[in-house]
Amino acid sequence: MRISMGNRLLSVLSASTALILMAGSADAKTVVTMMHQGDPGWVKAYGDVAKRFEEANPDVDIELIYAPHDAYNEKFSAAVMSKQLPDIMELDAPFLANYVWSGYLQPIKPLVDKDLLDDMTESNIAQGTYPIDKDLYAIGLTDSSVVLYGNKKYLEAIGARIPKGVDDAWTREEFEGYLDKLSKLDGVKWPIDTFRGYGIKTEWITYAYGPLLESAGCDLIDRKTWVAGGTLDSETCVKAMTMMQDWVKKGWVVPTSSGTNQFYAEGQPAALAMGGHWFYAEASAAMKDNIVVMPLPKIGEKGVSPNGTWIWGISATAKNPEIAGKFVSFLLKDKEYRDYAKSQSAFPGLKSFAADSPLYAEGGPLAVAFEQASKTAVARPPHPAYPTLTSAFMQAVDKIFNGSDAQEALTTAAQKIDEDIEDNAGYPPFDEQQ
Repeated sequence: MRISMGNRLLSVLSASTALILMAGSADAKTVVTMMHQGDPGWVKAYGDVAKRFEEANPDVDIELIYAPHDAYNEKFSAAVMSKQLPDIMELDAPFLANYVWSGYLQPIKPLVDKDLLDDMTESNIAQGTYPIDKDLYAIGLTDSSVVLYGNKKYLEAIGARIPKGVDDAWTREEFEGYLDKLSKLDGVKWPIDTFRGYGIKTEWITYAYGPLLESAGCDLIDRKTWVAGGTLDSETCVKAMTMMQDWVKKGWVVPTSSGTNQFYAEGQPAALAMGGHWFYAEASAAMKDNIVVMPLPKIGEKGVSPNGTWIWGISATAKNPEIAGKFVSFLLKDKEYRDYAKSQSAFPGLKSFAADSPLYAEGGPLAVAFEQASKTAVARPPHPAYPTLTSAFMQAVDKIFNGSDAQEALTTAAQKIDEDIEDNAGYPPFDEQQ
């Protein structure tokens, strides 16, 4: 069969075009974006995991988007406004209800490895679960807690009782009595560091101080009616915040101006520290055997501690959710990533990670933190209004610690929260839970 020059040229051009298209498709990579926060050590850890994943999956490019911890929510809001949500997002657990209600996340169970789902602790499941449909929308390697750190030398000097565990926590009377004694002890400039230096741009105030109110017998919002008025500004909450204000007025609390650590800083001027589990790594390295880890004190009849941390979700707009889920699974199983997390005294959210974390095992230095997770941990209110709730509460605490009337500040906060809920028609279907 004869082929004319014109047809022959067309065939050659078609073949060349096909080869170019094939080469282009071979070179094209699936891009998966991931927004995260964290200090330089964690940033490097994520980058290293991404490189290892790309080596194992040469057709995928993991694009990391860093947002500073204190500005993370602002950067995330900017991504929402520009309709450029990342495929994978790190989110602080109490914001999950808002993200799911707003349509930012998709259920994560079908996207990550089943053995990871089976490996999650109850607390980890709770922090990633949306309360309306009870589905899982996020997963993490870790959870969190806040404990009371003590300087053994100072505590022995005042004859303080060292609790053996959660059930043995200091009462309010003991706690305030020790604060008073420590304030008069040579070498102690401040009896306690509550990390006011973190300021009101982080979750710290709501995360760490909220449990003290709950221990006293009140809450940030009524969790059945989802109304803050009459709860946050109740007599019980006002008394609890006035108690903390008194600690500040007496000079017992490290001021904001002194930064975020006076516990193991030079001279160890703070005798106690109400700090997160992550604080242990550096504190113990500096203080050696002089550090004591205790449960949070009981302000009322029961002890309460926080939980919830930064976890991973997959956006509803992800173009390749299966690949995003594959990377999340790879991240959570990566040995080097786990080793780094362990070096930072990371609180286990997976049972396999707990088994490999001697810090949290029975008799370990942070065993009390793991005990709190099962006995006293209370999640922050899982409601779409949480961003407004935490902002209003943090502003109220800041005002109170700076001398404002507790009743007035808490009432203003409660009104802001209730107005937000009313403006959103009760955030249906949350309004039907009453």
